Amino acid sequence: MATERKRPVISDGLPSQIPDIDPEETTEWVESLDAVVDNRGRQRARYVMLRMLERARERQVGVPALTSTDYINTISPEQEPWFPGDEYIERRIRAYIRWNAAIQVHRAQRPGVEVGGHISTYASAASLYEVGFNHFFRGKNHPGGGDQVYFQGHASPGMYARAFLEGRLSERQLDGFRQEFSSPGGGLPSYPHPRLLPDFWEFPTVSMGLGPLGAIYQARFNRYLHNRGLRDTSQQRVWAFLGDGEMDEPETLGALTLAAREELDNLTFVVNCNLQRLDGPVRGNGKIIQEMESLFRGAGWNVIKVIWGREWDPLLAADADGALVNLMNSTPDGDYQTYKAEDGAYIREHFFGRDPRTRKMVENYTDDEIWNLKRGGHDYRKLYAAYRAATSHTGQPTVILAKTIKGWTLGSHFEARNATHQMKKLKADDLKSFRDRLYLDIPDSALDPVLPPYFHPGEDSDEWQYMMERRKQLGGPLPERRHPVIAMPQPKPERYDMFAAGSGKQKVATTMAIVRLFKELMKDKEFGAHVVPIIPDEARTFGMDSLFPTAKIYSPHGQTYTPVDRELFLAYREATNGQILHEGITEAGSVASFTAAGTSYATHGVPMIPLYIFYSMFGFQRTGDGFWAASDQMARGFVLGATAGRTTLNGEGLQHQDGQSPLLAYANPAVVGYDPAFAYEIAHLVKDGLRRMYGEHPEDVYYYFTVYNEPIVQPAQPENLDVDGLLRGMYRYSQGAGDGPKVQLLASGVAMPWALRAQQLLADDWGVSADVWSVTSWTELRRDADRVEEQNLLHPEREAATPYVTTKLAGAAGPAVAVSDFMRAVPDLISRYVPTDFTALGTDGFGHSDTRGALRRHYHVDAESIAVAALRQLARRGEVDAQVPAQAFKKYQLDDVNAAPQAEAGGDS
Repeated sequence: MATERKRPVISDGLPSQIPDIDPEETTEWVESLDAVVDNRGRQRARYVMLRMLERARERQVGVPALTSTDYINTISPEQEPWFPGDEYIERRIRAYIRWNAAIQVHRAQRPGVEVGGHISTYASAASLYEVGFNHFFRGKNHPGGGDQVYFQGHASPGMYARAFLEGRLSERQLDGFRQEFSSPGGGLPSYPHPRLLPDFWEFPTVSMGLGPLGAIYQARFNRYLHNRGLRDTSQQRVWAFLGDGEMDEPETLGALTLAAREELDNLTFVVNCNLQRLDGPVRGNGKIIQEMESLFRGAGWNVIKVIWGREWDPLLAADADGALVNLMNSTPDGDYQTYKAEDGAYIREHFFGRDPRTRKMVENYTDDEIWNLKRGGHDYRKLYAAYRAATSHTGQPTVILAKTIKGWTLGSHFEARNATHQMKKLKADDLKSFRDRLYLDIPDSALDPVLPPYFHPGEDSDEWQYMMERRKQLGGPLPERRHPVIAMPQPKPERYDMFAAGSGKQKVATTMAIVRLFKELMKDKEFGAHVVPIIPDEARTFGMDSLFPTAKIYSPHGQTYTPVDRELFLAYREATNGQILHEGITEAGSVASFTAAGTSYATHGVPMIPLYIFYSMFGFQRTGDGFWAASDQMARGFVLGATAGRTTLNGEGLQHQDGQSPLLAYANPAVVGYDPAFAYEIAHLVKDGLRRMYGEHPEDVYYYFTVYNEPIVQPAQPENLDVDGLLRGMYRYSQGAGDGPKVQLLASGVAMPWALRAQQLLADDWGVSADVWSVTSWTELRRDADRVEEQNLLHPEREAATPYVTTKLAGAAGPAVAVSDFMRAVPDLISRYVPTDFTALGTDGFGHSDTRGALRRHYHVDAESIAVAALRQLARRGEVDAQVPAQAFKKYQLDDVNAAPQAEAGGDS
């Protein structure tokens, strides 16, 4: 009896603790494998093992999947489906688009313009797009709804060039590429910018990493709409076209597991693997396709590799001992790039010549034939097979990894060169060789080196008729963005009434107030179903766990477990038709969900109202790029910076305390920002926001509210409230009494109670009469002033207009002191427009952990500090004795944080 060999420790995921119930049978299988290795070689044994794994998967036998496979096509020639199109005509269409895309960028470099552009990205990706345009991408008129396609940003010239052939864009518009103002009639934006070309682009993608992240959450939101019964999206697919260099962005890969976990088989990534970044190879010493295959397989995706064109099929079929596959596996990307920058002779010597067996395989090939061994990303039939497999696959998202050449067909100065991404002009010889390679009927005499012509085959040509018919069958042109005006039924006015009465003796934070408001609005039968609460795993912090039992948390799988808190009133509840998007700890993913929901009015014709709440420090600071993309895509909705300010989330310290988010939000032109102090202010702002964004004349903006976790007694709405002032940015909340010196206290948000207490201190201790103004928005006041100044500049013949803040304070006596829980730069936004002496207080510097009183004394924004600042201004004006500020400083011990009151209560109006 043979001695049993000791089993080695296996660490690649194969089972090690499952008992062997039939050792004799196991031994027979192991000996059979040994026999194949000994008699037929390792290559044959490897093939048999891989085939067995494939068969095991087909039979649903649970064995670990391989994370990386050979550097060859996933789909064999025998598995390729019949190609239903006319490949010759489609090749001619591609040639026309390739030419026009390159010429568009070339002409944009003409003297006096020279605005740049990118030629090489689309040149490498043309076939990737065209197989989709002619066979897969569904337009808006398709009976099942249109697909959402995220086009790679640098490939935009190709999309413009196709639209030109279709008659959607003119030569004049192509010549206006990157000249949005100076071109007659308006030009074309550089990249996919929906806000700049709102009838054309749907998704902004050129901020690397945001396209794939947005595509994943768009695909998930499509399922969300479908499962909630709001829109049938079952036939719609999301496509995202990416570059292999873009895969280094963390946002690109960060949500891959979400797509697999939720089985988003309505999602396809197409990665253009031209092996190059912007400056050089992506993985010169490695293999980016193999790396990505492992990443995507490990994340649970279906992976399809399209590496070699059909010309390689006979060579691979003849590779009996695996020598060619071994060369393919072991050659690094840097060498593959070099091969395509050289010639056939170089490839013969430096690739095939490295093994005598492979050298012999091509001994009857000419150098030109070796050179014409194409990469799979340029082979239409290989790509069609991959797309067909992707769209028919179920249960997983799919990624197609297609190997291409950057700058393909543009000539030897461009193809696979490190500098090709930055090259924007074709030399005279390049123009001729490019034309010849595309077989275009353009005479030499027409090839002006500065303004070579665009090419159109004519509307009576077979190519044009074919192209237009294919798009008609697939539902119309792409890209296309539609923005129907759909006025949503507004909530009944009584939904807001509860906030006018105040909170009585109960202390309520503004975070809780806005949550209560939206919980009330969600009860509205027509309106409520369209609210999409979005939470990055902090629902209980923000008091939104009260929505769990009624609205429920969305999960495509429902709730298949027994929740530990099932006996509680606010138990955790998941459902396939749940309304809440509970994202986990991902602000970036939450912003992507906000964008998908906030643009549903355009992508699906179904207006949705996202309500995204987060720690304010982790909003515009951490995910500002995502918010800019949301603005570009013209999202609408509400963004809530909860636990706002630098002194209210007092125990958390530096990284949690927000002193700058209003400034960051202000920098975004689409964001309407408010820092409300009281619940009734929030009610008016939400009501007006719903009217502006979802009423009869919707605006492409979204709202940002800073709300706080510090509970106060919410005052009742004042009689004769200046609602117009509240909405425009400021109104007088409390008028000072007495005949003493006057001062104007301007405060926002959580600083309003400090200002009201300062009003009391000034009156009781120093005989000063202070008016307190609630500044609901420093930023909207500044924007109004900016608009007025621009109007005055452009119309010098008219009487100068006056900013709103100037008008409001024109009759107010005394100096002004402004305060918020943010850095001084926030109230300073209005300083030049305040028609009196002005000083600002703020929480500049880093955050710290301490009591609220100590922190406010440290930053000198508390009531006592406001009072001293006001007295100092009055002393400078000679309206109080010069010694008074020093007396107040000493009285209030302003330099001692331990002297600060630990509980500050707001006064009554």
